[in-house]
Amino acid sequence: MADILIRDIPEPLKREIELAAHKVGQSLSDKAIDLLRKGMAAERRAQQEPSLSAWDAIRSAFVAESAIGDEYAEIMDKIEAEGKRDRGRPRLRRP
Repeated sequence: MADILIRDIPEPLKREIELAAHKVGQSLSDKAIDLLRKGMAAERRAQQEPSLSAWDAIRSAFVAESAIGDEYAEIMDKIEAEGKRDRGRPRLRRP
């Protein structure tokens, strides 16, 4: 096994880890290893999760506001129609 030295841990954080270790009958080192293991696992899961598309993010916002169903469909249709309008801008010509 290897050792690791972590410098400048804020005293309140150290006390919090000590209390958590004491509650479950672990040493400070064992609790720190446990927390590092859990943190690394959470980080791996976060990297593996696909990010939401813009459509899914908008949909989840509407769900949170209970504006889902017909109202949601109407709003999204308006957004799509607005995006398709010319808006008077000249078209870009590609060579």
